[in-house]
Formats: sequence, structure tokens, C-alpha cells
Amino acid sequence: MSAPHLRNPGEDVRRREWGTVGENDLRIPREAAEGMVEALNDDLSGLYILFNQVRKHYWTLEGREVGPVIEFLKDAADRLAEATDELAIRVHALGGVPVNGPMGIRQHAPLRIEAGDVYSLRDSLSNDLDGYATLAAQMRDHVELAADLGDEATLELVREHLRTVEEDAHAIEKMLADDTLVRQD
Repeated sequence: MSAPHLRNPGEDVRRREWGTVGENDLRIPREAAEGMVEALNDDLSGLYILFNQVRKHYWTLEGREVGPVIEFLKDAADRLAEATDELAIRVHALGGVPVNGPMGIRQHAPLRIEAGDVYSLRDSLSNDLDGYATLAAQMRDHVELAADLGDEATLELVREHLRTVEEDAHAIEKMLADDTLVRQD
């Protein structure tokens, strides 16, 4: 299904249709691959949304205490981008099409997209922490799914990025616990 604002080069050049899972060279049965592709696309959508939110906060934070926070957000965004790339490549290897574009991301979105406004340091970090927590809970379920399906490579990949998401969430928790962060009441 195409919308007027989408460019469609034509079915004759399309290699794989969005929303389908074809054969894969990994010899993972199609039914198992379909479940994993769906789960990974949910993770990709969350990572993409969180990446954009973290980058927005990196670009817009102000105040005397933002130096270390900005550095953390810059590095966190890089980690989110790396996770997104690696999971997208795995989706493709499993025979699927990685979530892409606003419609696909919205279709799989596990978390709400933050409004385009600019928020205080504390509120921005709180919003980030909510996103990280939602994504971590979802990824834990997907670690179990990969284990149940016997997909060891996906299991290790999701587990690795879950660990990073949890570590970054913990760092944000520590920042929010710090009473020296400026409170604008």
C-alpha cells in the first residue's frame, strides 16, 4: 500500500516486500524467523524513537550543569544508532525488512514519541528514562523469544544491546537522583 507522498520505484525492482519474511540463508525456519523479525522490528522502532529523542535533548539542553549530561547523551545516541544498525542487519539476514520510515516506525512503536517541544534538563532525562525502561522490558521479552526459538545469534545480539540499554538507563537514574541538577519549579 502506497501513500501519495511515498516514492515507489515499482514492483519489478523490489527485492523484498515490506511486512513479509522470505527464506533466509541462516536455515532458521520461516515461522521462527517471522516471530523474530516482528520482535526485532519492535525493538528497532523503539531504538529509533529513543535515538531521536536523545539527540533532540543533546541539541537543546541548556544550563550550567549540562556539560556532562550532553556528553553522555551524545555517546548514548551513538550506542543507540549502533544497536539499530546491528538489529536491522539481523532482520534482513532473517529474511525480513527492517522497520523504516515514519509509518513503519509508528506501526511498531513500543513507546510514545515525545512532543517536539524543548523541556528542562530534569524533564528531558525523565522522558529518556521512561523510553529506556520501556525498551529494556520489551528487549528482555525478546531475549526469551530468541532463546525459545533456538536462535543463538539473535539471542546474543539482543542480550548485548539490552545490557547497553540497561547501563544507560542506570546512568540516567543516577543523574536524576543527583539533587544538584537544576530544578525549575
